[in-house]
Amino acid sequence: MSKPLKLIKANASNPKLWIVVGIGVVGVVIMAETRRRRRRSKAAGIKDFGAFVERFEILPFPQPPPPAARQSLAGLTFAIKDIFDLKDHVTGFGNRDWERAHKPAGKTAVAVTALLKNGAACVGKTVMDELAFGITGQNMHYGTPTNPQMPSRIPGGSSSGSAVAVAVEIVDFALGTDTIGGVRIPASFCGIIGYRPSHGAVSTIGVIPNSQSLDTVGWFARDPSVLHRVGHVLLQLNSVEPRRARRLIFADDLFQFSKVPTQKTLYVVSKAIENLSGYQLPKHMNFGQYIASNVPSLKGFREPSTNVQNGTSALKALSSVMISLQRYEFKTNHEEWVKSVKPKLGPDVSDRVLAAINTSHENMKILYRVRTEMRAALQNILKEDGILVIPTVADSPLKLNTKRGLSAEFHDRAFALSSIASMSGCCQVTIPIGKHNDCPISVSFITFHGADKFLLDMVLDIYSSLQAQASIASNSVPLPDTNGNMDASELLKEKGNAAFKGRQWNKAVNYYTEAIKLNETNATFYCNRAAAYLELGCFQQAEEDCSKAILHDKKNVKAYLRRGTARELLLRYKEAAKDFKHARVLEPQNKVASLAEKRLGKLMS
Repeated sequence: MSKPLKLIKANASNPKLWIVVGIGVVGVVIMAETRRRRRRSKAAGIKDFGAFVERFEILPFPQPPPPAARQSLAGLTFAIKDIFDLKDHVTGFGNRDWERAHKPAGKTAVAVTALLKNGAACVGKTVMDELAFGITGQNMHYGTPTNPQMPSRIPGGSSSGSAVAVAVEIVDFALGTDTIGGVRIPASFCGIIGYRPSHGAVSTIGVIPNSQSLDTVGWFARDPSVLHRVGHVLLQLNSVEPRRARRLIFADDLFQFSKVPTQKTLYVVSKAIENLSGYQLPKHMNFGQYIASNVPSLKGFREPSTNVQNGTSALKALSSVMISLQRYEFKTNHEEWVKSVKPKLGPDVSDRVLAAINTSHENMKILYRVRTEMRAALQNILKEDGILVIPTVADSPLKLNTKRGLSAEFHDRAFALSSIASMSGCCQVTIPIGKHNDCPISVSFITFHGADKFLLDMVLDIYSSLQAQASIASNSVPLPDTNGNMDASELLKEKGNAAFKGRQWNKAVNYYTEAIKLNETNATFYCNRAAAYLELGCFQQAEEDCSKAILHDKKNVKAYLRRGTARELLLRYKEAAKDFKHARVLEPQNKVASLAEKRLGKLMS
């Protein structure tokens, strides 16, 4: 008889021994089950939509005995991005070479432990962009998770697998990280709620850093109450706080970037709060111009511009600072490993990593100064009750495997929006509001740093009303304009021209609008109103008017020039270049078109 069996026989009446034996057997069973589930998960790619790197089950901590309250997350399941440490598991960071070069973690990440302590069960690690260095969600090593809303399109990243696992209802919620949009963008593309907390509000201990000045631990959910409960655990919030009034501020210029009709989103949000208590009438602002005036350190990063371009130029500068800061800190964190291992990386990631490793900033202090000024600027405008309303993303999800050149504009426009919360450290929530042209769309709410409970409570308040209004808006049909008297329309056009010359842009828009109501087939009316919209910074409306003008007059050179200008200011360089080229075909000697083509050629190269 073996020594272990003799020991058991000799102490058979000792209950402590049987507890030890039981624990040992349970441990063996759990290990065997984990291995079995891992094998099974490799063959389950279609069932889990490719969301997981690894499937397992880690049960929550035991429920404390009465009179202790029931664990707040009891009965819920969650997944974690493969950037969080889990004891005895290798943290892969989205890259096979990283996985091979590192040992299993000795401890579990603080955020994951908090969720387990509060009753949630962890069921797997999810796919991510390599080294958390992307926003598409694509991964050459583990495959790209399938976007359940649009299978031929990207899911968004870097926390792609976590978003997909929630969207297809494999888990109740999931953890991701958000540096430059890693939670907000996939939440929008997959049609779920995504939350980026105030910078530093959730512990990042046990999370591999990408850029610690921008990194946050965020989470996804389908149900706002689940989002709220997870937030209370991770943020360690007090359950009771005095209710404050809420003041929504629409960033009108930012909605110009979105391809979703601005009025649709504004209508949905405005109607959603109409019958809710504690909400003031919404305000409107030009956010880009506000940043240009209130973040002075951005001046050195901005391109020379006219007043019309002022706001857009400031947003481009802000996103440029964000990317520079990310590169600098990534280099500090991982340069040694990249140079020694020379990891195999996907093309896009390889370019970004190379740019980071080769980056050099003589004056890093200015990047951090922009961050400080940005937070102060947001605090100043939001105060204690303000919530900024912006589009989460500008574009629909890219098609899978889109060529790098075609995705440049997509990234520029995405970063112009994501840089606001990333560079200010403010908290932001992304909420789905249905679809437009079969693509999921969302709206984002940002409030001041540290006001996470204020924002999470607002989500509970507004979510069901938002969904109801989004459904109504999707099913409504806009009423057509009516035709009218031709002479009266010409008179209104002349009044509009006079107002335009007097730099009374809003008055000019009103006159041209009245003219269009009387004669909706006159290309000049649309083209003139587009010029006024450009002066007001309403680039999306200007583009729409020019398109209508071209529809009625395909040789309208001014319409092509103005549409090209609007598209350039919306950072859609390729479309803008086509417009300027078309204008030059119609008028070969047109200097404006010629200069614009050269300028855009440099930007796109």
